[in-house]
Amino acid sequence: MTDAILVVNAGSTSVKFAAYAMSATGNAARSLPVLCRGRIDSMQGDPHFVVKNEAGKPLAAHEWGEGHAIDHKTALHFIITWLEANLADMKVVAAGHRVVLGGTRFEAPTRIEGDVLDYLESLAVMEPSHQTFNVRGARALAEAFPGLPQVACFDTSFHRTMPEVAQVYALPQDVRDAGVRHWGYHGISYDYISRQVPKFAPRARRVVAAHLGGGASMCAMLDGRSVETTMGFGAISGLPMATRSGDVPAAALFYLLRQKLFDDAALEKMLYERAGLLGLSGISGDMRVLQESTDPRAVAATNCFVYAMAKYAGAYAAVLGGLDAFVFTAGIGEHSAPVRAALCGKLAWFGVKLDAQANASGGPRISTPDSSVSVWVIPTDEELMIAQHTLALVRE
Repeated sequence: MTDAILVVNAGSTSVKFAAYAMSATGNAARSLPVLCRGRIDSMQGDPHFVVKNEAGKPLAAHEWGEGHAIDHKTALHFIITWLEANLADMKVVAAGHRVVLGGTRFEAPTRIEGDVLDYLESLAVMEPSHQTFNVRGARALAEAFPGLPQVACFDTSFHRTMPEVAQVYALPQDVRDAGVRHWGYHGISYDYISRQVPKFAPRARRVVAAHLGGGASMCAMLDGRSVETTMGFGAISGLPMATRSGDVPAAALFYLLRQKLFDDAALEKMLYERAGLLGLSGISGDMRVLQESTDPRAVAATNCFVYAMAKYAGAYAAVLGGLDAFVFTAGIGEHSAPVRAALCGKLAWFGVKLDAQANASGGPRISTPDSSVSVWVIPTDEELMIAQHTLALVRE
């Protein structure tokens, strides 16, 4: 019998999952072999399930039919039932969840028990786009499999090592007491990257990592600990993203509300879904589409993206007192050689020297041996990070 950890990322209309094997003497610090990955999409109208093995080969698919709707409990019950029935002698013995916001209470992954989910659900008003559904997935799994140990891993936890001056905004005490602070996100990814950097650049203490995907951010790390990050109170500030705005002056938002061009709900929807690279280009929020386009608007959107990264890289070098290494990760970071080359060009003043051939082939090192700052492409693995944290807490 193979004991397995299920990693869950529950969204509003989808559930992504991965299953990892754990041995009786497994060590949480080591890689756990992945058994499969999959997802259920379009849960509210045309739900369909797909699962692939560790090499990405399809194992199975299932459709409920158009016009059919399923909830998170049904989806998770189907996933675990399928896994245990179709993967030889597999038993799901624990589940780890990605949860966006841990608040002030959780500065590290935690077992889900007692009032944990009630507290996490109370934070949804701060981060409504993900938090509600992350918590809903954990509640649904508890209902479907009441005895299954569960662990919550938070995107915000890694950034709780930021100095207090980096976590506060210049607001009155009562506003800060209401929870308005610099939370930071993508922490599970940065947690993973912080553990990988020593394998590639063991002497690098001052590191800036760029998690560049549909959501994009940067993090300044000193000795593997977060000291600054671009996402702030919500997962919308900092770099322009696929459809999220990045930094926008508060005065501009007040203006849009005063002009009655938006109400608060419409304004939030615009900033999250119609802005960013999509808003800049009017074409797409997908960097692959923009890079294949000759439309000047696509070029301008890409330039804005690179400019924002260069600006933050300079600021973070100042915060760190210098820079030893720069890391690209996530979809764009791992696969877009032109974006990497453009940013490295803007960092040439800092002694960055790009190895064009290494960059074209994807690294891992894409800087020359005499570059003052080593530059790396390191694939992230948030699911594995969650599985390792889950194993550690369950083994306790």
